[in-house]
Amino acid sequence: MRRRPAPGLKERGQVVVLFALVLPVVLMSRDDFAGGEFHLLLLASLYGVCLLVSADSFLTMFLGLELMSLPVYALVLLAFRRPQSAEAALKYLVLSGAASATFLLGVSFLYGASGSLELSAFTTALASSDLMATAAVVLVVVAFFLKAAIVPFHAWAPDAYEGASVPVTAYMATIIKAGVLLAALRLFGTAPVSGPMVDLLAILPLVSIVWGNLAAMRQASFRRMIAYSSIAHAGYLFYALLGDGPGRFQAVVFYLLAYGLMNLLAFASIPAGADDAGRDRLENLKGLFQRAPYAAIMLGVAMLSLAGIPPLPGFVAKFLIFKNVMAAGYTLYAVLGLVGSYLGIYFYLRVVQYAFMSTGEAASGGAVSRAALGAGLLCLAPIAVLAIFPGWVIGLF
Repeated sequence: MRRRPAPGLKERGQVVVLFALVLPVVLMSRDDFAGGEFHLLLLASLYGVCLLVSADSFLTMFLGLELMSLPVYALVLLAFRRPQSAEAALKYLVLSGAASATFLLGVSFLYGASGSLELSAFTTALASSDLMATAAVVLVVVAFFLKAAIVPFHAWAPDAYEGASVPVTAYMATIIKAGVLLAALRLFGTAPVSGPMVDLLAILPLVSIVWGNLAAMRQASFRRMIAYSSIAHAGYLFYALLGDGPGRFQAVVFYLLAYGLMNLLAFASIPAGADDAGRDRLENLKGLFQRAPYAAIMLGVAMLSLAGIPPLPGFVAKFLIFKNVMAAGYTLYAVLGLVGSYLGIYFYLRVVQYAFMSTGEAASGGAVSRAALGAGLLCLAPIAVLAIFPGWVIGLF
């Protein structure tokens, strides 16, 4: 039996990033989950994510995808507080199952074209003009688009994010998203992208950037707004695959770290409340600075960074993405993506306006719990490092 090679420095670095992001989720879960079911399911899903980002064959990658996703279906329903949760879990189950079927179909085509299930067969197929190899690449990429909620494969994300509890939504928006993008990055490696694949990796992510930011403007639910924001950010991340060389890896990992920390910081700032629907309304954030100044500051930092305002880490992350796209020669796509990113500033600043400039009692009242504040503090320290020493952090990858 062929022994699996020991994980390299890049794989270990990715696992460290994933575990750093999951710690605040575990801390936030203390307010919503008293039993051990949540932690058991979370650990099972996290094992799937780690298997996914360290896979050396498509069989192992598929196993990682399923182990990552199956516990999340149950997590969405676990301790649910609104009737829409069942519908959200079902929609996530059906569309995630469609993604798995699409992935397997692509792998079968790839095996038929190359006779191998090694991940290196994917980079070979990227440069091939064979119809079966091209179809295999497209199907595998579409499967990742479904998992990452790229338009038009995004329908499950807003309902699933809104229907799940805050810790589960935080987990889906950060760890699940990171696992899918790191797996896609592992497939593409440093291989250059050319031909029709350029349009596939540029047009649909660009549409996701624009549509995600536009749709987020209309949301009255915080979690639903974050869902559309995550659709836009998935577009930025897939944009990075247009670049090539080590810059592609550094841009994606830095972006995932910054994006994950900011989302976790935002979720940790949401006031507690027994009424889950009332707690989730954006209007619930009115007067947050008067009730909980520390939580309002955390929320403001998260929103401004997600909007890409310098000198926060979100600005550096977007700069790395668009710099690598331009360096690969796709200046038009970089400019269009940059213009699309400006659409997101409005709804992020609206949240800041609610927290700092609006007065009045929130519909559900309540302050931020100690566990959530502790989770926010866990995020603030690495955020400060990313903001002050971005070059040093990038050098680690």
